[in-house]
Amino acid sequence: MYSRPKRDARRHHVHARVRKKLSGTAECPRLAVFRSLKHIYAQVIDDGAGVTLAAASTNDKDSDGYGGNVAAASAVGKRVAERAKAAGIAKLVFDRGGHRFHGRVKALAEAVQQAGLLPASRERSVEGQEN
Repeated sequence: MYSRPKRDARRHHVHARVRKKLSGTAECPRLAVFRSLKHIYAQVIDDGAGVTLAAASTNDKDSDGYGGNVAAASAVGKRVAERAKAAGIAKLVFDRGGHRFHGRVKALAEAVQQAGLLPASRERSVEGQEN
């Protein structure tokens, strides 16, 4: 009998497939997003050096409570963008972590985009097709 693959295992598989093509450099680090049921986390990572340059989450001391909604994800996006700019970063590559670009993940990306660190959605899809 056929059994459906577990949801988290499928997400890990998709994330591994995306990570083959996506890598952060010192000039253009990777914005990695992890989403749980109660919180959302974002890290700016230089994969070349293996260093986290900036991070923000709904678990931070300056966040206001529950992090499982779009408003909290947008606030995390604004905070991580501020911290990335303070670290001297001008451009990012978005890593959705195997999640669909929808809801909280999209809200976080749009908040970072409004800060000027991510290109517009159409440009993002064209940049991802570089071989």
